[in-house]
Amino acid sequence: MAGTRFGTVCHERKLSSIQLSFRLLPETGSRFPSYKAGQYIALRRDDCRLTRKAGVGADGRPVFEPELDESGRQKIGSVTHPYSIASAPWETLEHGFIEFYITRDMGAHGLPGRLSETLFAIGPATSCVVTYFDRITGTFTLDDRASGFENVVMVASGTGLAPFISMAKELHFEAASARGDGRRYTLFHTNRTYEELGYHKELLEIEAAGKLDFVYVPTVSRPSGRDIADPHLGRGRANNILRFVLGLPTKEAEALDEAKGNQTNIVQAQAVLAKTVHPALPRHVSTSMLRDRLDPLRTVLLACGNPISTADIKLTTQRHQIRFETEEW
Repeated sequence: MAGTRFGTVCHERKLSSIQLSFRLLPETGSRFPSYKAGQYIALRRDDCRLTRKAGVGADGRPVFEPELDESGRQKIGSVTHPYSIASAPWETLEHGFIEFYITRDMGAHGLPGRLSETLFAIGPATSCVVTYFDRITGTFTLDDRASGFENVVMVASGTGLAPFISMAKELHFEAASARGDGRRYTLFHTNRTYEELGYHKELLEIEAAGKLDFVYVPTVSRPSGRDIADPHLGRGRANNILRFVLGLPTKEAEALDEAKGNQTNIVQAQAVLAKTVHPALPRHVSTSMLRDRLDPLRTVLLACGNPISTADIKLTTQRHQIRFETEEW
């Protein structure tokens, strides 16, 4: 069984009120275990505001409420959660740290994520120490999920980019050292805003360097006028971008057609579609070029991020008989 150690946050970068990247140094006198890009490690803090399951809502999802002590105050305690590693293995070997790219969760119950909330509050007033388990594991790696495929397509929503930025940085490092594998890699990443596109500049640089066959397709789901004018930036949610490339209507347009066919919830479906950002690609890529990199016989698609978006991405790949893989802890 993996033991616990005490790491220290040495650097953090808040991308927005709900997204953060930070680096963790290992316990003094030790090193992190070796790992492969795409794997994860469990973190723990002991100052988390605890919740308890209070039942199941009308939608079938669990409902939580604050766990209170005898005086009516919310209990504070330990919470452990696995997080995908955003640093590349070579970075950890050379610099010692492990990096994370996380979201400050807000559950359907209206309460903030117990562990992510404390990670966002890290600082001198709350301690920069984070407990970690001295074991890195997981099978969401290129060796385990992409073996035998010429085209590897990665689709990330939000901080689901974490395992893919680790892969991209490691692949770039290996290719620069003449150890490339000759495969074609395509990365789609969608976040709400430009500021939340973690690692955007670094990924553009990896693409521009040309050390490996790598295409980066960044999009935002809440575009500003600046974003629309940016030739390196597209628009739309990850699942709808994939649908657009493959010649399918958006999920919302398809839902409206189904509502009309069933003669139910038409007004609701129309309202949802009206708010949907129509997919648009960055100007340096085209649907035909990307479609060529999605040949079903040679392609595996790896997805990570928002569960609703990921479920729709899975449906799209099944329609086109593309091999689909996702992270499952």
